[in-house]
Amino acid sequence: MAASSNAEQTQLQDMEEEDAGMEEREMESDEEEEEGMGVENSDEDEEDDSSEDEKENEAEIQRLEEQLSINAFDYNCHVDLIKLLKQEGELFRLRKARQKMSELFPLTEEIWLDWLKDEIRLTEEEPNREKVYELFERAVKDYICPDIWLEYAQYSIGGMGSPGGIDRVRSIFERAVTAVGLHMTKGQMVWEAYREFENAILSTVQPPPGRIPSREEQEMLKTQLERIHTLFRRQLAIPLMDMEGTYAEYEEWSEHGVPETVMHQYKKAVQQMEKCKPFEEGLMVAETPKLAEYQAYIDFELKEGDPARIQITFERALSENCLVPDMWAKYTTYLDRQLKFKDLVLSTHERAVRNCPWTMGLWKSYLLALERHGADHQTVSDVFEKALNAGFIQATDYVEIWQAYLDYLRRRVDFSKESSKELEELRAAFSRSLDYMKHDVEERFGESGDPSCIIMQIWARIEALHCKNMQKARELWDSIMTKGNAKYANMWLEYYNLERSYGDSIHCRKALHRAVQCTSDYPEHVCEVLLTFERVEGSLEDWDFAVQKTETRLNRINEQRAKAAEKEANLARQEDERAEQRRKAKVEKKAQKKVQKGTRAGEKRKAEQDDYQDEWNEDAGPKRHRGNADQPTDEYMETETGLFGKATPPGYKPAPPATKKAPQGAAAAAPSAHRQNEDNPELRNDNSSVFVSNLAYTLEEPEAKLRTLFETCGPIKQIRPIFTGKGSFRGYGYIQFESPVSVPEALKLDRRDVEGRPVFVSPCVDKNKNPDFKVFKYNTMMEKHKIFISGLPFSCTKEQLAEICKNHGTVKEVRLVTYRSGKPKGLAYVEFADETQASQAVLKMDGIEVEGNKISVAISNPPRRNTIDKPGSSRPTGDAMPRQVYGARGKGRTQLSMLPRSLHRQSAPAGKVENGSAADGEPASAAGNAAGEPKQLSNSDFAKMLLNM
Repeated sequence: MAASSNAEQTQLQDMEEEDAGMEEREMESDEEEEEGMGVENSDEDEEDDSSEDEKENEAEIQRLEEQLSINAFDYNCHVDLIKLLKQEGELFRLRKARQKMSELFPLTEEIWLDWLKDEIRLTEEEPNREKVYELFERAVKDYICPDIWLEYAQYSIGGMGSPGGIDRVRSIFERAVTAVGLHMTKGQMVWEAYREFENAILSTVQPPPGRIPSREEQEMLKTQLERIHTLFRRQLAIPLMDMEGTYAEYEEWSEHGVPETVMHQYKKAVQQMEKCKPFEEGLMVAETPKLAEYQAYIDFELKEGDPARIQITFERALSENCLVPDMWAKYTTYLDRQLKFKDLVLSTHERAVRNCPWTMGLWKSYLLALERHGADHQTVSDVFEKALNAGFIQATDYVEIWQAYLDYLRRRVDFSKESSKELEELRAAFSRSLDYMKHDVEERFGESGDPSCIIMQIWARIEALHCKNMQKARELWDSIMTKGNAKYANMWLEYYNLERSYGDSIHCRKALHRAVQCTSDYPEHVCEVLLTFERVEGSLEDWDFAVQKTETRLNRINEQRAKAAEKEANLARQEDERAEQRRKAKVEKKAQKKVQKGTRAGEKRKAEQDDYQDEWNEDAGPKRHRGNADQPTDEYMETETGLFGKATPPGYKPAPPATKKAPQGAAAAAPSAHRQNEDNPELRNDNSSVFVSNLAYTLEEPEAKLRTLFETCGPIKQIRPIFTGKGSFRGYGYIQFESPVSVPEALKLDRRDVEGRPVFVSPCVDKNKNPDFKVFKYNTMMEKHKIFISGLPFSCTKEQLAEICKNHGTVKEVRLVTYRSGKPKGLAYVEFADETQASQAVLKMDGIEVEGNKISVAISNPPRRNTIDKPGSSRPTGDAMPRQVYGARGKGRTQLSMLPRSLHRQSAPAGKVENGSAADGEPASAAGNAAGEPKQLSNSDFAKMLLNM
């Protein structure tokens, strides 16, 4: 019984353990199911996220493809599309995108290597090595890149097992060392790869140990060893970095040591390498694009005179500065004049215009090179058509490229034949060029680019000289004169010389008579030429008629000049009278103030005296400096901003002198601190002083702040911040240095930020001696080396903008335009080293986004500063020069004036304005009377204007 009960207990325990195990297994399976469901849920979430990303990327790809269908020359759009397609793994669409981009632009080394590696992977599944070879051939033509050549050679090794494979590999290696073997820093790796390949071949021709090689094997072994010896000798004769290691390797490899000739060549290469080493080290530490360092290196190699080294140095420079037209121009000029190898020269010209298509000079040189090397006519014409579609930024560029093409066509014509196909083509090209200038160029730029009609003049001369067709030449000159050139004496004399050379005396006389009648710039000269002509060839009747005509014309001209001089004298007299009235009014105002001050006593008189001595300009701001009571003359000063020179605002009422109280506390100490200097005006020296304005009225301790800012410019003699009668700071003051040498340094601090506001620093000038003095350091004319950027985010800093712009050239200065308060306007000017870099920046930056803002970029062409018609100003009030307005990417915009020409003449200055000098007169409306009121026009006045229209 006991035994059976024990067995039962044991069985029950086993059953309980099995049940417990089953429960545990069930719980574990439940947990696994729950975990599996969690994993499935997370996988589903990841799939949803990736699906959304794929949709977004696909939408972006479609947007980029649509944008490229509109503008195929958007470089950045091509790059973005390629990146997205590569990210999505769309290899076949990626191949198509790369193909399109390579047809329009040279590709960078990075883009080529990515493309080549992708194509190599595709050919593993689709064995077609020839396509990859063709792609490599295209890649090595864009830029001279050692990495691409090395990749090309290594890829070719994979096909050495095919018939002729070894010879093909050697051919590629030979081309590689020819192209990049002279590269000082990267050429060595190509040479080493070449030697490794030949060493691998050597190992295959060596017989196994213990076996005597046959005569054929010995011959093959000897040939292969000689190949490796030759490679070592060739490499050691070239200056390369770390060439000592190559020499040591050769010593170890060669059984008979290094030959004497090889050692001699090696030493010469080491000496050459030491000369180049400073330039190479400079390139290593310089920042991209290293333009200045490469330029110095090129100049050095040009002096050394080794064509191969000059070529590789140019190629290295262009690989990092491919968008610098001047570098391409310098390289192509060297090839045209020195090497003159057709394939090399033409391929380099083609690369130049592909990299910088907006540069007319490169296209012009390309056309000349094609003609120089005997290219067929169709090729030259195709290149010219590409040039017309390149998108030049100036109207004159189109004139020059047309001239170059027309010169080419003229040189093709055999003028000994009365009529030929080439002559008809030349005439058709001249006609087409005139139509192109009139329609395409004028519509884009608002001007034809050829105001003197140079193309028509050349055509007329060709017709007269070569074709003996004076009738056509005269028709062309009639057209030239109707385009606004009839008033210029030089144009008439050019036509007269043509008639004199190829025409007859009758037409010469007609041309001169018309010139006397129409010329307005130098009529005396034209009259003299007419009289000289009649002295030589005319009859008495012709002489009398010429004398009568010239005298009549010159009398009319003299009358017009006399009227203009009288008008100028009247205007000057009226201006003097107005100035005298202003002076008397100021004297009376001063006298009234002195009387008012004389009625006060005690403390009030003391406060008045403080105000009187502390402020240089109590009535009109810092434009006028008042001395002490014994100094009746006024010293006028004008700042760059011109703010304080404006008239008193309407409704402004100055506080009466009686209300002024003596300043208290810290404010009271400021004016009194300079009392001794103000009591001694002879201590003040404007030549050693600067005027500081636009400071905050709430600036605490202005003297200390100004001293801290300007003490780096030189020793300071005194600082005179200007305060009101109540002791509050007026926001401006004067700083006098010990020496005038400090003034230029102080002026460099103009626009320096002081507590959130740009401080204006300008020189102190006596306006009595310099009434027209105006400080404005920024140019108001077109600056082709500077770009204007609008639409910037207000948070954009100078450093951020400089970082964006430096990819397009050397940035010399960045200026953010701000309000007087220091808050940004979202505008900026960026100055580049030259106009080609600025042009490239316009093409590449216009329309890009900066922190979500789409910016507009154009060549800097600021509006002419409007001159206020104020008393004493001699600046012209009319338009001294029409301003050409440039839009995005430098494209011109047409501006039409709806004002009748007669009214334009009424408002134009009577004389010329050159370099900002005074005009000879003012508009008639401004000089109607002494009070400056406009003159009322009568019916007869209006009738005269209509008759003059």
